[in-house]
Amino acid sequence: MSTDYTKVFQDTEAVEKYENITYAPESYASQINQRQRDYLRTLVRREFGPRAPVQHDFACGTGRAIRTLHGLVREAHGYDTSAEMMAKAAEVGSHAHWHQVPTDGPVPEPVAAGTPAIVTMFRLLLNVDEAIRDRALAFAAKALPDSNAGVLVVENHGNAESLRHLRARRHRGDRWFAELSHEQVEKLLDRHGFEIVERRGFSMITPSLHGNPLARAADAAMRRLPGTDGYAVNVLYTARRA
Repeated sequence: MSTDYTKVFQDTEAVEKYENITYAPESYASQINQRQRDYLRTLVRREFGPRAPVQHDFACGTGRAIRTLHGLVREAHGYDTSAEMMAKAAEVGSHAHWHQVPTDGPVPEPVAAGTPAIVTMFRLLLNVDEAIRDRALAFAAKALPDSNAGVLVVENHGNAESLRHLRARRHRGDRWFAELSHEQVEKLLDRHGFEIVERRGFSMITPSLHGNPLARAADAAMRRLPGTDGYAVNVLYTARRA
């Protein structure tokens, strides 16, 4: 994760805002989180059956992905550069072992907890540069050494092929606005020996339209149509080692 990320979330007010305002009940982010929760819990049951996996959540933040899989994993490990974020994660009831990792240097080592495993990375790829994306995927490759070890789930919350792309020109030069195409994500995963096996979209509209009931109804209708996942703003990619 970037130094900027670590600096921002050393501020406890920023951590509180992230947990209680960005993810306030009924907010855009919290509704996407609920949809992702339903999908991930179904995925884990389908993928692992009675063999509960261990979870490695890289860039764990306040532990949302960890709370998503409570009761379905045999143990969870959260990794982050921000001690403040992990402290908040524990405070709000995320049950895991916490591991603070450095912002640079050698690729962090996953805890030796065996397989099967699920590695999760949420709200990371869009917020960091290419070198840190590679570092994160190298971590995932260590945790998932072969195709039988488990699965990786990564989030792209700024799909370049979605409605959000219409804002790209206006935000050119804004370091907090970024986007990634499906091709870019696929190439990143491929560099580290991962193959995408499933792609799922969770919102066709941007946060600015979330307050519009008609837009939300249209979003719900479009998400039911086959083939629309590729145009969603927020996308999860499930991958395994090739």
